[in-house]
Amino acid sequence: MELLQQGRDALDAVIAGVNLVEDDPKDNSVGYGGLPNEEGVVELDASVMHGPTGRGGAVAALRNVRYASRVARLVMERTDHVLLVGEGALKFAKAHGFKEEELLTDAARETWLRWKETLSNQDDWLPPHTIDTLDVGQNVKQALRHYGTINCNALDQQGGLSGCTTTSGLAFKIPGRVGDSPILGAGLWVDNDVGAAGSTGRGEANLLACSSVMIVEWMRSGQSPKTRASQPASGSRSRPR
Repeated sequence: MELLQQGRDALDAVIAGVNLVEDDPKDNSVGYGGLPNEEGVVELDASVMHGPTGRGGAVAALRNVRYASRVARLVMERTDHVLLVGEGALKFAKAHGFKEEELLTDAARETWLRWKETLSNQDDWLPPHTIDTLDVGQNVKQALRHYGTINCNALDQQGGLSGCTTTSGLAFKIPGRVGDSPILGAGLWVDNDVGAAGSTGRGEANLLACSSVMIVEWMRSGQSPKTRASQPASGSRSRPR
């Protein structure tokens, strides 16, 4: 908010805002201290969009760099790409001066070890099943599973909208799993003439519904976010949450 009051670009402000939590070891859903994948490795996803230019950038499955949001911005500003993943994202971050560090804190390690010690069939590997099989996935008790995310959107004094979504993703995920956070249109969408939307929660649901871009388009037609959050589109099988 201080940056916005100083007249800075909204993208500066939203990234500075999420950096506060990416730095916080007590938050286990983003950046340093985030809960790891099933092998005990923290993998981060993030995306940014800049409304005035309509540009965006993202990283996925990024390891050993806590500021995924900043790297996503560099993808937007310093490449002709939109999304970098895995080893390529890490090499790109290092080329721009980011230092590798261990992101798994002792607290996150204890939580991961407790999950490993009590693991039975409660993971993301599914047995053979038909399209009609019920209750085949999402069996892990919510007390043991975590999928928090931060989305931050802002409007600056020049009328520019920008947004950022950043996360350490679904706890204990299969290595390489990518949620909705780094996917523009699913985890984040910004249209400077209409509005901005981002998502938290189970990423797979938003990937299937492309919820963020749909919410902005419904706003373009004059509908309110509250209306669209509670009513599915006509003929739609999914709805934004």
